[in-house]
Amino acid sequence: MDDMSSTLTPPTDARPPEGDPALMQLSVHSLPAPVAADAQRLRSGRLKMLMVLAVCAAPVLASYFTYYVVRPQGRTNYGELINPVRPLPTDAALPLSTPEGRAVLASSLKGQWLFVTVAGGDCTARCEQQLYLQRQIRESLGKEKDKVDRVWLINDGRPMKDSLRPAMHDATVLSVDGAALSRWLAPQPGRALSDHWFLIDPHGQWMMRFEPQAEPRKVIKDLNRLLKAAASWDEAGRP
Repeated sequence: MDDMSSTLTPPTDARPPEGDPALMQLSVHSLPAPVAADAQRLRSGRLKMLMVLAVCAAPVLASYFTYYVVRPQGRTNYGELINPVRPLPTDAALPLSTPEGRAVLASSLKGQWLFVTVAGGDCTARCEQQLYLQRQIRESLGKEKDKVDRVWLINDGRPMKDSLRPAMHDATVLSVDGAALSRWLAPQPGRALSDHWFLIDPHGQWMMRFEPQAEPRKVIKDLNRLLKAAASWDEAGRP
């Protein structure tokens, strides 16, 4: 028995020699990856992503800033920019109603570009031509047309002619007090409101006026430029 016990007892010098390359390699590979390094890589990836987004958004932001803020005198825009812009009056200051007499809040018009004609309800031949061209200009915007509402503001208290109802079925037709409207929109000196088209941005700000007998082709060019400048934030339909 003593001889068997002695054969089972490990010798005191049976430890693996220190510095064994295989064991050192195993020990190194079993250590967890440093947490700090992972966090650094994550921060670096996020920073790169933000830089890519900024580069992509920069042209749109710059064009919008230039159009609305800088407004250099050497612009090639056709319409007359209103500086400063005139915000949409409050609901109480600009009472509106449908041809059927239902009250409409002025604030409900926000969220879309408004391409506006102002004329009396009896609508002369000149008025009908304005409304026809207004429709054709909007249609010419193609897939972007749903961002623009064509609006006829009737400012003399008269009802819309029945003969015009079919042509205006997809437009916004509203009656408005003439005096209240004149405190917001204004014509060129010596002209009437009915001589112009007016452009209101989605924030409700009157920002452009087109000259009497404006060239539709040039109006379309202005509208396309504005819609492109606002593409990063403007979507069809109201919120």
